[in-house]
Amino acid sequence: METLDTPTRSTSSSRRRLVTALLAGVTAVGIAAGGTAIATNSSSEAQAGAAAAAGKRSNLNEGFVTTRDGVDIFYKDWGPHDGRPVVFSHGWPLNSDSWESQMMHLADNGYRVIAHDRRGHGQSSQTWEGNDMDHYADDLATVITKLKLRDVTLVGFSTGGGEVARYVGRHGTDRIAQVALVGAVTPLMLKTPDNPNGVPIDVFDGLREGSLTDRSQLYRDLAEGPFFGANRPDAEVSQGMKDTFWLQSMQAGHKAAHDSIKAFSETDLTEDLKRFDVPTLIIHGGDDQVVPIENSAHEAHEIVADSTLKVYPDGPHGITDTHKQQLNNDLLTFVNSL
Repeated sequence: METLDTPTRSTSSSRRRLVTALLAGVTAVGIAAGGTAIATNSSSEAQAGAAAAAGKRSNLNEGFVTTRDGVDIFYKDWGPHDGRPVVFSHGWPLNSDSWESQMMHLADNGYRVIAHDRRGHGQSSQTWEGNDMDHYADDLATVITKLKLRDVTLVGFSTGGGEVARYVGRHGTDRIAQVALVGAVTPLMLKTPDNPNGVPIDVFDGLREGSLTDRSQLYRDLAEGPFFGANRPDAEVSQGMKDTFWLQSMQAGHKAAHDSIKAFSETDLTEDLKRFDVPTLIIHGGDDQVVPIENSAHEAHEIVADSTLKVYPDGPHGITDTHKQQLNNDLLTFVNSL
């Protein structure tokens, strides 16, 4: 009988406590500077007591599952647990927090929403090996299996779209009812003789060099430039949005984030897309400078038979933030369509 793994003590937990402490320090600085803050009670006993008073288990909305190769994968599990599940896979080099707007919206509308931190990212184990699409897909399968999910809507953004495609390629759609690919890297980003419209390898070599030289600055440059389209005339991208991208990116393990560049750029997902046999929604920004639409969404739409392509004409890569309400509504309409 399958059992749900409970949260484990690991280096992931230590990192989480460290981030909590750092954020507490930031809050204290803000108060000293005349800012305002919301008082919180971080006591685990108080949290457990509040959960007990509400008649709920204190660990119901988050936890860890452990993969066959011993990697602890953190997940968050929101919304009514009798709701139909929607599972989210995040982009590089972010984590499950990047889905918070979409998760809140769907949970508020009766769906059970689950998002995990990819291996090497966020609160999951900082892996040295296995940072590739096959392992990403198998880790996603572990989450789905151990949480005993069925009739799932899978939603993947950017690298997460590749992870979702490889999941279908390796594990099929027995547990899957729908798929949504958002700004996804499918079918293949890299320019090759068979993919002449792809992105030249020099671009990805530049990302690797930037990652090794000063990855903190690399992430700032991405946020200030192409990711949110902040380099476009009249673009309005908040400082908070850019800061959040940097913060999540720096929570990824250095080795895992570096390896993932190869995974998302060089993995050919064409055959995986051919295995899609469920309704599929493809959403992409028409002004995506990171994953150009011509070589991704348009081609994926041609490959996946039962697919609908929706283009946000002025949308950059990071439409989960810049176009969050439009995306929230489109995803809700899609999951409601079953």
